[in-house]
Amino acid sequence: MASSLKRALTGEDPEEAASGFSPEAQDGKIVAQGGSHVSAPTVTGNIVQGNINTHHHYHGLGVSAPATPPQDPDHISKINEYETSICSTYKKVKEYNSLAGENVLLADRYTELLIVETHRKQREREEEIGLRGEYHQKVLKTRASEAYKRITVDQLFKPDKDGDVPKAVILQGHSGHGKSFTAQKIMYDWSSGKVFKDLFHLVLHLKCKELNKISEACSLVDLLSYCPSFTSETAEVLKDSNMKVLFLIDGFDELKFSFEKTSTVPLKDPFTKAPVEATLSALLKGLVLPKCFLLVTTRSTASDKLSDLLSGSQRFTDILGFTEEGVKEYFQRFFKEEQLEKKAFDCVRTNETLYTACFIPVICWITCTVFREQEEEGMDITKELETTTSVFVHFVSILLKHHCQGLSQPAEETLLRSLGQLAERGLQEHQVLFDEKSLSEAFPDPSQATKHNPFLCKFLLRKKVKQERMYSFMHLSFQEFFAALQYLMVENEKEALKKLQEWLGNVKRFKPVVQFLFGLSNRDIDTHLIKQSKPSIKAHLQKWLLCVLQNHRMPQVDMLHLLHCLYELHEEEFVREAMGVWGKMKFDSIPLTRTDCWVLLYCLQCCPTIRSLKLTGFSNITAEKLRMLQPALSRCQELE
Repeated sequence: MASSLKRALTGEDPEEAASGFSPEAQDGKIVAQGGSHVSAPTVTGNIVQGNINTHHHYHGLGVSAPATPPQDPDHISKINEYETSICSTYKKVKEYNSLAGENVLLADRYTELLIVETHRKQREREEEIGLRGEYHQKVLKTRASEAYKRITVDQLFKPDKDGDVPKAVILQGHSGHGKSFTAQKIMYDWSSGKVFKDLFHLVLHLKCKELNKISEACSLVDLLSYCPSFTSETAEVLKDSNMKVLFLIDGFDELKFSFEKTSTVPLKDPFTKAPVEATLSALLKGLVLPKCFLLVTTRSTASDKLSDLLSGSQRFTDILGFTEEGVKEYFQRFFKEEQLEKKAFDCVRTNETLYTACFIPVICWITCTVFREQEEEGMDITKELETTTSVFVHFVSILLKHHCQGLSQPAEETLLRSLGQLAERGLQEHQVLFDEKSLSEAFPDPSQATKHNPFLCKFLLRKKVKQERMYSFMHLSFQEFFAALQYLMVENEKEALKKLQEWLGNVKRFKPVVQFLFGLSNRDIDTHLIKQSKPSIKAHLQKWLLCVLQNHRMPQVDMLHLLHCLYELHEEEFVREAMGVWGKMKFDSIPLTRTDCWVLLYCLQCCPTIRSLKLTGFSNITAEKLRMLQPALSRCQELE
């Protein structure tokens, strides 16, 4: 393979090769490629007037000039073979819960993401993290506007405002936001002729997670053998010096290398063997193959390190997740059946916390997967909603399994406890953004704060003439979840109970945290997160709730919060006990959402009778909501 690649690696600049002129132009001819026109000088007598100007007009991609097609029929054949193999390899995707041989079509899952080029300011970051429900969706709609420079995948290599095409593109996104999925979609669409077809003859996919497994010294040519479908036959094509190549490097943040000191002698030869770290560093810095193009995906915690490594012109892009339309489209692709899709989407849309979290693609997949499983088991998904806590537990478990593979079990527990401490401090101080000092106080091991931590996001904020690194959870709801989780993981239960009393004493400020605490106390919660139950914590929560229920003067909105706590706990025996203490229920002065009605239905169905239920008044109880509650209304001795 090395001999096959040698001539390709010393060719002319791909941008020059794509300048719009055919080889005949060197003999004095001016030839316009398709979609362009040429204006030439005019000769009057012995005077030459005017300049040569080539004007390109390419539609769709918005990228300057295309790559000149290879002329050798054998090369065309080999490229076609490579494309066919890539298309076959990438058209299906294996999901987190797939069994052996189970795959789904990429087209049945991939949904367009919201990607922007703009670095947002502190206030804008706080909006994205802290708002919920329809307010959060409004923020994402604003981010999709021209003001934030929304960009689609096929525009990643379009010229900038000065007409320059970037040599490297950083595609940043938080864990679970679809970076690797997008990389797979790019490979599939390129091989199908839908994207970058006129820009690159070859797109080579390097997965950083796989490169971590290589222990021996490798040249860049050796690393190419790890690209799917790349064979010695494909390598023959690279003898053509006009070949334009794109390296798609997926998961830079997962690399175990520091890149601080890779080699005393910079690598410039693609055939020289060196540690993988040094070889990759040379590729990223443009020391090897300086004329190739790069598209690198990374989490935000490593994007500044990546930017420092890259040479030449760069484009920064940031995946924000799904818009409201994207969430709906994902449900449509997942379920196929319109009736089931509508039922599931309507369920999620009325659950503010869960609906907000669905802007994260992995949360969307978890939610749809749970709904489908319930439907297959014959459960009515409009009555048996999965608890919000359980969906968040699934999410954290998936990230621990697939994005923290280098961590031992004790290290995982330390990570979760540190996240909880950081989250709790932020909530008490009304903070969703954290500086490096706050991180160092919460994380004894600095590497856990960023390198082995898929739950925090990092970004740079301008502070006058300086830059400041700031960190956050993906959303405020995750901060609240981790604040609750730590109480079920502390070794000193007395200390935990003391802190818990402080939270419950100010419950109006921390309602979501208290709901998560009840949800995490469920006996069937995923034991991957909580190895040992804390009976005293659960008993204290239950005792507190029963005491509160005896206070009938509590505002109705607070009483509704207690219903949600009971639903998150999801243990019928205790719910029955609590409903028995409650006796008379009044929700006539607050609006009830559909989710509120489902929660109320669950609680009513847990007890044989309820003394009194009052709904009429300002509760906006509609005929549809009454139909939802109908199976349990007969249990009410008095109904108004």
